[in-house]
Amino acid sequence: MTHIPSKSEILTWISDNPTKTAKRDIAKAFGIKGAARIELKRLLRELQDEGKLAKRRSSFRDAEELPPVAVLEVLAPDADGDLFARPLEWKGQGAEPRILLMLRSSDPALGAGDRILGRLTVDATEHHSHTARMIRRIGTNPLRILGIFREGSEGGRLLPIDKGSDRQWTVAAGATGGAKDGELVEAEQAGPKGRLGLPKARIVARLGDPTAPRAVSLIAIHQHGIPDHFPDEVIAEADAASPVALKKRKDLRDMPLITIDPWDARDHDDACFVEADPDPKNADGFIIWVAIADVAHYVTPNSDLDHEARKRGNSTYFPDRVVPMLPDRLSGDLCSLHEGVERACLAVAMRIDANGNKIDHSFHRGLMKSAASLNYEEVQAGMDGQPNDKVAPLMDGIIRPLFAAYDALTRARAARQPLDLDLPERKIVLDDNGKVTSVQFKERLDAHRLIEEFMVLANVAAAETLIAKKSPLLFRVHEEPSPEKLDALREVAQASGLVLAKGQVLKTAHLNRLLVQAQDTDNDELINMATLRSMTQAYYSPDNFGHFGLALRSYAHFTSPIRRYSDLIVHRALISAHGWGDDGLSPWDIEHLADTGKQISDTERRSMTAERDTTDRYLAAFLSERVGAELTGRISGIAKFGVFVRLDETGADGMIPIRTLGNEYFDYDADSQTLMGADSGMIITLGQRVTVKLAEAAPVTGGLIVELVTLEDRAIPRGPARGRGKPPRRKVGSARKKAAKTARKVKRRRK
Repeated sequence: MTHIPSKSEILTWISDNPTKTAKRDIAKAFGIKGAARIELKRLLRELQDEGKLAKRRSSFRDAEELPPVAVLEVLAPDADGDLFARPLEWKGQGAEPRILLMLRSSDPALGAGDRILGRLTVDATEHHSHTARMIRRIGTNPLRILGIFREGSEGGRLLPIDKGSDRQWTVAAGATGGAKDGELVEAEQAGPKGRLGLPKARIVARLGDPTAPRAVSLIAIHQHGIPDHFPDEVIAEADAASPVALKKRKDLRDMPLITIDPWDARDHDDACFVEADPDPKNADGFIIWVAIADVAHYVTPNSDLDHEARKRGNSTYFPDRVVPMLPDRLSGDLCSLHEGVERACLAVAMRIDANGNKIDHSFHRGLMKSAASLNYEEVQAGMDGQPNDKVAPLMDGIIRPLFAAYDALTRARAARQPLDLDLPERKIVLDDNGKVTSVQFKERLDAHRLIEEFMVLANVAAAETLIAKKSPLLFRVHEEPSPEKLDALREVAQASGLVLAKGQVLKTAHLNRLLVQAQDTDNDELINMATLRSMTQAYYSPDNFGHFGLALRSYAHFTSPIRRYSDLIVHRALISAHGWGDDGLSPWDIEHLADTGKQISDTERRSMTAERDTTDRYLAAFLSERVGAELTGRISGIAKFGVFVRLDETGADGMIPIRTLGNEYFDYDADSQTLMGADSGMIITLGQRVTVKLAEAAPVTGGLIVELVTLEDRAIPRGPARGRGKPPRRKVGSARKKAAKTARKVKRRRK
């Protein structure tokens, strides 16, 4: 008779033989054959139900022990730069094991969220329980989904909130994470995608009521993986910081430096002052002082604050909140240049001539005291003859000299010809409960442009100084548009009856001439948008490829170290280059400069996408009460699947699905960015004035669906009804497309 082992015997054997845990291995070890296998299967299932064994595909193991080979998820590096991982299939009752990764030089670079197959070795220490060698990387990061959970009889379903995603996911009963019906949740893909049926997901975080006030920015924070919680050690390090004494710093406390920011600014990281140049050789010239908070004094290389700041890369700004790069003790206090308070700073004095050309400059590590914290509107009102009580005493000695220097800089700017786009910036106005009350377009004041010009000049000075001192640094690089993007811009210009010449080395002056042609015409906004879309994305790099948009050979970010890690690197480089202390660039900073540039370029794009998605959702919420209303706008994009419309009142983008354009087929021409009705011959192209009816506004996804009512004040022709799926009675041939396109160009040029 076959001996059936006891449960304890099975557990002992599995513990002693961790590499032989398949059911057939266990049966072979105990000589179990034939019908006795059924009894073994029952015992293994009972051990699994009791939590003493965890099934891993066709094998079993002790639930409190890790197998010799396991799937691991990589965690973020710790303060020492070591990489740790966690086992994805941990079923034990105790604390989840912490695994130190022992990477070889030949292994690929790993980041937080990567999944690997690792070979484990027990190596218990104070900080970890195992070490692991990588066998291979498993695909990429698991797909993350943010959505609304809908409870069902056996688990539930997940409705993604991503715009354009109409696919649901199933959630098994054991994978709901305790989520309640209607809750906003974060989930990840569970198992491989199948060809049939809905994909599976497991819920990893519950985020609460999706309709609650201020949930919009929370959605974006989680959807894009923006870190919004500071580790305890980072907060402790920031809290331990204290104000700076003068010591060897340059004393700037008697200089009447002032800050000019938005009225609702949460921090003040730059201050300025202008005085006439006393040098008789520089008649009508100025000395412009720009002082920036000395963040490098507090955020030193390889500290907990430094690691966290580099990971975040930058602050992220939403209408209702800021996710800061640095804790509030620094960003809102010690590194904020508050009025009447002594603050550490890095300052640059720049001499310019009467035409705004920089003659020379010098950097200083100083201690300052802001004479006033002002906002753009009150400064502009002062220059317009209506100063308030705070601004009036400052007009002659401080504010008018600022604008005099700005006038000189505008002459230098006109000669340099940086790209001069005119795109109004939207501002979402919320009430105390987080509900949108209005959407406003920010007015561009001379006070805004003044600060921008001063900051650009200071950034140029920083780059030039570090180049001259042969110091490593991160440049802000903006390369010229690709030939393909220029061709697309040229098509849009020609379709609008404008000209962007070919066969010449592109300069910003050429693009500015195109923008001037479009100015005060119906195509003004269209050409500005098309020009912006033709630009490459700016990025950070230790290699200097110039800044095309600003028409500058060398440019580096120096003026906002509170909210940009790039500026902190530049500050450290200046400290090292001038020998101001031991808190400059570290050897690690220098060695990993290219990696840092890529990291913070990526985080910057992440923040931009999150901010844009949040704006879309707020606009959809604002317009949701106006479904059915008619709105005016312009066609801003053409695609094979539909038409995009930029609405006049809010600047929101709505989509007209191609299926709603009428009962005819439309042929899409990618070169000319047009749709042509196969029956009516109606042409839809960029820049046309339209009236649309708002059909759907989805605040959770930010999507707006609109229906076309009129095109250039003409009602939309409707072709004869036709069954869906049938081919058009006639197709517009490529020759006719080309002829129609040429005719449109000629017609517009003759107007």
